[in-house]
Amino acid sequence: MRQTRIYVGLNDAETHEQKFETEKYLSVLKNVCRAYHVAFSVNEMNGGYFHEDGTYVEEQTLALTLIDVPRPVIREIAQDLCVFFHQESVMVTDAPAAVFFLKADLEET
Repeated sequence: MRQTRIYVGLNDAETHEQKFETEKYLSVLKNVCRAYHVAFSVNEMNGGYFHEDGTYVEEQTLALTLIDVPRPVIREIAQDLCVFFHQESVMVTDAPAAVFFLKADLEET
């Protein structure tokens, strides 16, 4: 299995400011995942990076985690988020993942 993370900054590509409350972006992200029929997890975080001109920027970021989603679907989701969130780009990481599920032992010992 593979774990893919898509990092989407919330600052607008042109204004370099966050236009909407984070909850609105979360709602859009959840709707995109629902439309593609993929299970997901999402984390809110604050990050910083440098523009090509050397300008340092900090912004709120959403990190979307997907497990074992086909690469063409990942590409479509990333492109949709890039457009919907008006981003210059989004960052995608991909790595092998060891996945297992544990069930609660409900019997008393």
